Amino acid sequence: MAQVVFYEKPGCINNRKQKKLLEDAGHSVEARNLLQQGWTPQRLRPFLGDEVAGWINSSHPDLKAGTRALDLADPDAVLAQLCADPLLIRRPLMQIGGHCLQGFDAARVDQLIGLSRLPDGDIESCPKRHTAAACSREEA
Repeated sequence: MAQVVFYEKPGCINNRKQKKLLEDAGHSVEARNLLQQGWTPQRLRPFLGDEVAGWINSSHPDLKAGTRALDLADPDAVLAQLCADPLLIRRPLMQIGGHCLQGFDAARVDQLIGLSRLPDGDIESCPKRHTAAACSREEA
């Protein structure tokens, strides 16, 4: 079975479900706190796809509140902002062998290493209504 380095936001309901799917399939999951990794553009970029909008956690409280905007036409600026505020990074990030993945595309993970079952429903979008204060409390 595969060894998965799983970068998560501790306390995230969906990250917990995603790790369980991996573990139920017999994979070894090494969970790491995404928010405490000291990301640099060089370290983060291999996880990110070509579509800049797909890099971003749309549930970030400032984005949802409309108090923050990212210029998607400037990928370098977005990457710098993701490194400065890792809560902006769409989760999870996973290292599986030589593969770096962002988000939990169950079909892709199943194709890559196998899952014993596919998830029921959406396990990527945040099911909670967050405020900046609530998100900050969860990070502690």
